[in-house]
Amino acid sequence: MAFRVLIVDDNRSFLEAARDLLEREGLRVVGVAATSAEALQQAEELQPEVVLVDIRLGGESGFDLARRLAEQQREGPPVILISTYSEADFLDLIAESPARGFLPKPGLSADAIRRIVDDHPSGGPLDARL
Repeated sequence: MAFRVLIVDDNRSFLEAARDLLEREGLRVVGVAATSAEALQQAEELQPEVVLVDIRLGGESGFDLARRLAEQQREGPPVILISTYSEADFLDLIAESPARGFLPKPGLSADAIRRIVDDHPSGGPLDARL
């Protein structure tokens, strides 16, 4: 069964490529957003099961968005941070964030998303749907 994904990134080309890739791999991309405001609105309306958030959203912070998503929906979807930068560049910020994990954009795949969700100790009910 495909699970529902929201992708948040300020690069429209990446949004299209990521949507195509994840849908080919069996996930259901229910929405894309380029700003924090769009992401918060879509997360509430679309009820995704996973949210992918770029660390750098133009002038906005993906870390701030991850916190806001966690506050908006206490039992909300896991957030996975994504970036073209290395995880090592943001290791402390990633560890301090409410995000479930991190994926480099070149490593983005349905399997990588499933691994992050499955490997996290607070996996819970979502794991059964993957």
